[in-house]
Amino acid sequence: MTSEAHDYDWIVIGSGFGGSVSALRLAEKGYKVGLLECGRRYGDQDFAKSAWNLRRYFWMPRLGLRGIFRMTIFKDVLIASGCGVGGGSLGYANTLYRARPAFFRDQQWAGLADWETELEPHYETAERMLGVTSYEGMGPADELLREYGAEIGVGDTFKPTQVGTYFGEPGKEVDDPYFGGEGPSRSGCIRCGSCMIGCRYGAKNTLVKNYLWFAETLGVEVMPERMVTEVRPIGAEDGSDGYTVTSRRSGAWLTRRNETTSTARGVILAAGALGTNKLLAECKHRGALSRLGGGIGRVVRTNSESIQAVTAPDDERDFAASVAITSSIYPDPDTHVEVVTYGRGGDLMSRLFTAATGPGTRVTRPLKWIAALIRHPLRAMRMLWPAGWSRRTVILLVMQTTDAAMRLVAKPRLLGRGIRLQTEQDPERPNPTFIPAAARVAEWFAKRTGGTAQSGLTEAVFNIPSTAHILGGAVIGADPEHGVVDAENRVFGYENLMVCDGAAIPANPGVNPSLTITALAEHAMSHVAAKEGVSPDAEPALPEEARPAAVETAV
Repeated sequence: MTSEAHDYDWIVIGSGFGGSVSALRLAEKGYKVGLLECGRRYGDQDFAKSAWNLRRYFWMPRLGLRGIFRMTIFKDVLIASGCGVGGGSLGYANTLYRARPAFFRDQQWAGLADWETELEPHYETAERMLGVTSYEGMGPADELLREYGAEIGVGDTFKPTQVGTYFGEPGKEVDDPYFGGEGPSRSGCIRCGSCMIGCRYGAKNTLVKNYLWFAETLGVEVMPERMVTEVRPIGAEDGSDGYTVTSRRSGAWLTRRNETTSTARGVILAAGALGTNKLLAECKHRGALSRLGGGIGRVVRTNSESIQAVTAPDDERDFAASVAITSSIYPDPDTHVEVVTYGRGGDLMSRLFTAATGPGTRVTRPLKWIAALIRHPLRAMRMLWPAGWSRRTVILLVMQTTDAAMRLVAKPRLLGRGIRLQTEQDPERPNPTFIPAAARVAEWFAKRTGGTAQSGLTEAVFNIPSTAHILGGAVIGADPEHGVVDAENRVFGYENLMVCDGAAIPANPGVNPSLTITALAEHAMSHVAAKEGVSPDAEPALPEEARPAAVETAV
């Protein structure tokens, strides 16, 4: 494969966990790589100090908001996702767990490999690259969670979170501590809790500090604020002659005027589960990728989540003085509870919570919500006042390993060209809209602190759960009838077209999925042969700490 007749050997679409891994490993193998990212580039000093800075925190580019946090609502789920050079790593909770055992045995892909063994060396690489370590310290939220776990008989499951954070001397800048001094300088975490708003202090191990840092060192060209609209084969229908990739400036109103086209021998789709599914569905609708099967949009997962919050009545405890997620327990083998904060700059996020309601339907839950407000009018009024909310509030993220699924269905736009996505619940295994274990832990925290339990606004009022972990839709499968990509993340029916992000994840990992996405991308890249003429015995271009696992690779 050469780049003589194309602009690049490979174009990577998206710079999150899958895209950054792909860009680095392809460049390491000698390829010329271009990376297109719809979001903007952020330096540490550019992140918002507070979520109230809408322009720098939220992503709505046509309204001039070019931040790192994007919300997308469907009739069955509210999805939070990241945006920017570094993808979801800019605003995620820097929580890095390996998937639960059931993930590797899921029927969607279990027959293709011994996945736990297959991914083991790639998990190790991902943990080293992302600087995974255990959170240090015990804050008030951790103490409460440990007490709750002991009370319900699962105290032995209490553990500090595995996080991607540099815990050096707080606020002190030092030379790169991870990659033999060849990475960027770092500063010790000051425990401001604002990891999800954006770390302004250089302590969070975002992809900009590792995978992307070395990718750009090896010559990867990163092109921010470019929204890819089409991938189309050149010549041969199977893409063996290469592809054209069309993009436009993100948020542009006059789209044609802002379009550019690049060519490559191969394309990696890594625009996040929503972005990749939308792009694949759009390309199929236009006939650009006509060989795609009917599996696009199927087997869409979340972590079967419920997000609760409890706000204490006073400032006796400061829940914000930590990193975003600090500890967890397992109330039962299938349920994972984590304590979360947005830091002192997160008061605006109180608008996403409201009075808790019990189980119900889209008819009964709004009625229960109204009844809750009427029964406790003073409490309802206090919830409207955001000042101090974040430091007084512990957010409870509850995830389960249940086999639930949805579909992302492409529908023609009512106005204009193209398609839009909408969700459909799997009738046999619908995504849960109420999790009793989540309600129980929130009620206990509220009683223990004298505080107010809250549910996510869309869950309590509209019976629509929320997630920051949307997965699937272009999943690994045995053949085109059961998936979109094979066990090496190659799209069925095409040459040199791959999906390397959360869209390919075929099962519910039961925990925050970023580490698994990274490991699976490392696995996929290990099967891509080095560029013709590049010797595997050549002097390594990367420091030892940044090299991939020593596994048998493609030849």
